[in-house]
Amino acid sequence: MEEQISDNVIDGKGIAQEIEEKVKQEVKELKENYGVTPGLATILVGEHPPSQLYIKLKHWACKRTGIKSDNYKFPAETKEEEIIELLNELNSKDDVHGILVQFPLPEHINEKEIMQCIDPEKDVDGFNPVNFGNLFIGNESAGFVPCTPKGIIYALERYKVDIEGKNAVVVGHSNIVGKPAAMMLLNRNATVNVCHVYTNGLKDYTSNADILIVATGVKGLIGEEMVKQNAVVFDVGITWIDGKVYGDVKFEEVLPKVSLVSPVPGGVGPITIAVLLEHTIKATKNLD
Repeated sequence: MEEQISDNVIDGKGIAQEIEEKVKQEVKELKENYGVTPGLATILVGEHPPSQLYIKLKHWACKRTGIKSDNYKFPAETKEEEIIELLNELNSKDDVHGILVQFPLPEHINEKEIMQCIDPEKDVDGFNPVNFGNLFIGNESAGFVPCTPKGIIYALERYKVDIEGKNAVVVGHSNIVGKPAAMMLLNRNATVNVCHVYTNGLKDYTSNADILIVATGVKGLIGEEMVKQNAVVFDVGITWIDGKVYGDVKFEEVLPKVSLVSPVPGGVGPITIAVLLEHTIKATKNLD
């Protein structure tokens, strides 16, 4: 797409490729020096089409870099106890270094319970309360942080965007993106506002943001009038309509006004997957 070669469009694919090259080299070194092949196990419950695609993309990335990956797929009606039983088994397997449960899960499965059952040292998605707690106290390197917020930080660093002292607004307060993104920005001394469905006067917040992260899954929520001149905008929202993907930000509208914006697709998504691979390498080194 022609708009993605613009100077103010974040090249998520390019950043992801840089990370993957490093991962590929580290996989090679682990195999040659220690006889260890990094292993990632993923768990998919149900037939949610976006989740099925995300799992495929993650496994393709593993294949590109030499990481061994196995997907455990369950029907939507699977009981929570079965998933917990599998997690306990994977926690104890020496050749499984990273474990990822694809969210969202069916409503009858308690996501918080599942998060707690993943060994913190294998929790490459960064959702176990131990890892979340380390993030909260500013000790990010002690474990793992959620991959999408970390990918956003990577992009900010890659484009030399100074975070300290900036006004940052996060729209969406999920455990997967919104809350951890806000904490990572706070850890870097940004002034952070978190908005959500109950926020009154959303435009009042977003139009003053130097750094704006939007993760709601509401197609076209943010238009040109809602962003500050020369803001940095990350669109993390995904909406699927008739097989086509849309973001939360009206990309073409905001493009002339902002200093940087991530496209959908091709923006934050590829970096998220690359961070997952990087975390799998870290988990392998921690365990072996």
